Amino acid sequence: MFANGCQEKITSTNNFIYEDSQDPIVLRGILKHKIMKKCWIDNRDFYYIDTGYFGNERTHKNPNGWKYWHRIVKNDLQHTEIIKRPSARFESFGKKFSPWKKTGRKILVAIPDEKPCKFYGIELEDWLERTISTIKKYTDRPVEVRKRSPKRIDRIATDTLENALDNDVFALVTFNSVAAIESIFYGIPVFTLAPANAASPVSQQDLSRIESPYYPSMDKLYEWGCHLAHGQFHISELKNGKAKRYLEEWYGD
Repeated sequence: MFANGCQEKITSTNNFIYEDSQDPIVLRGILKHKIMKKCWIDNRDFYYIDTGYFGNERTHKNPNGWKYWHRIVKNDLQHTEIIKRPSARFESFGKKFSPWKKTGRKILVAIPDEKPCKFYGIELEDWLERTISTIKKYTDRPVEVRKRSPKRIDRIATDTLENALDNDVFALVTFNSVAAIESIFYGIPVFTLAPANAASPVSQQDLSRIESPYYPSMDKLYEWGCHLAHGQFHISELKNGKAKRYLEEWYGD
């Protein structure tokens, strides 16, 4: 859809020849990591496309929870800064930040999926063991592990993150998951451990601070939400070229 909106053609990974040009590359999905890492080494621009941050959950505008929204990031996996943006785009989602909940008891660890583990070269069991061990150095709170349901319908209907957060949770610990964004909207503070996570500007990264989570002001959260809204695009914007025009405006390409 994005290629059509840019009036360009899609090239499969099998047929792609990196050296054919120095033009920016558009990549869909984290498993294109070899190309992405080579771009970093060569200082070559690329645009990374993956699932959007919000708008794909079940709402009155999207009752089935279809994946209508996709993020596009230049030269990285996530939008990891807060850049001041107009508010109208964020307001159109009808998203609201819940007040911070500070009464929970448990630490919820949302483990990463297989794909980011491959990208970052980590072994899931080792990561989980180290993470829980570090948490227990600094708190006696019970630790609960959440593995994402393999079926999307379960994640958005019967086994939602909100249901898990309602179960006496004090803070969420995760690697790169969008669960961090959902948790902050829900009023539960977050610790993000991946090199790139869109929630990093409004979360803690140091597990030694597990008893002192970061509770950003609602003004800062609102600015963050406005910024994220400008980093993701509806499929209609991919198709009609609007996403391309936005990116040209924002990045000057």
